[in-house]
Parts: sequence; structure tokens; C-alpha cells
Amino acid sequence: MTPHTEPRAVGARASTMSTVDWIAMILLIVGGVNWGLVGLLDVDLVAALFGDGSAVSRIVYILVGLPALWCLYTATKPGSRQRFA
Repeated sequence: MTPHTEPRAVGARASTMSTVDWIAMILLIVGGVNWGLVGLLDVDLVAALFGDGSAVSRIVYILVGLPALWCLYTATKPGSRQRFA
């Protein structure tokens, strides 16, 4: 007899993401939406909310840029095929 195993849910692999991975993904989505608005409507939501070139805007841009570097690192490190496959 073979042991009974439950079928995996469609999004079950996402549960293996670390907290840092989740934060990076959320910030990348925020940045992607902002860049989409800039490209489609010429609206920079970050600048509109926090002021063009303000310290807070710059911090937000940095906080969106850092996860991009994190994802680049995790995508190119050894063993990453198993993680994102």
C-alpha cells in the first residue's frame, strides 16, 4: 500500500518564502505599480504623496530599490532553481 498524501494547493509553494522574501515582493509590487503609473499616466504616486524630491520620497525609492537587489541576489545564488521553479 502506498501512503496517502494530500494534494498540494496551487499556492502551497509560496508558503516556503521567508518574511524577507514577502516584504521584498510587496515592495517590488508597489514599485512596479508606481512605474506603471509613471509610464501610462505620467503620474508619480510617490512624489504626489510625499513631495517631489523630498527626503521621504527618496527613502521610499530606496526601500523599493533594495528588494530589487535582494531578488537579483536570490535569483542568481546557487540552488535558486529549486526555490523559484
